[in-house]
Amino acid sequence: MDKEKWDKCVEFHGHECPGLAIGFKVCEAAIESLGITFSSDEEVVCVTENDACGVDAVQVITGCSIGKGNLLHRNTGKQAFSFFNRSTGENIRLVLKPFKGEMDRQQRQEYLLHTPASELFECKKPHFTLPEEARIFTTIICEQCGEGAPEHKIRFQEGKKVCCDCFVDYKRGW
Repeated sequence: MDKEKWDKCVEFHGHECPGLAIGFKVCEAAIESLGITFSSDEEVVCVTENDACGVDAVQVITGCSIGKGNLLHRNTGKQAFSFFNRSTGENIRLVLKPFKGEMDRQQRQEYLLHTPASELFECKKPHFTLPEEARIFTTIICEQCGEGAPEHKIRFQEGKKVCCDCFVDYKRGW
């Protein structure tokens, strides 16, 4: 275990916890499997299926972030992370295996940090393709609230361009 990287993750996240350890170990597995390094732009893409503590470790170790457009949240609630190496086309989906036996919080964290990734995660292929690179969109001003939103998030309502917050969805039936 790289103690210096772990300490950076803890500093960024604010505390040690089993969730952060999951993210730490998933990054170790992705780095080993895909040969990736810290992503200064969008060379590496991570699609996380949860919004839990481990995502902070992904940001620190891989350089994937929402702001750069190479950390995407696909909300299934699963402890699953897909990594894509844009330069080689390689990818991997790592899914946390169920825990065996009872452990308290500290025991679980230690188990996660000191168990080989192959015992912690199922290695699969992502069931979706590599997301396109981030794009820059024109900002449109909502004609109801006056706030700007990217053009792909604007809706038409009663002949006006409105943002998602102001848009009232029309639903009937099932």
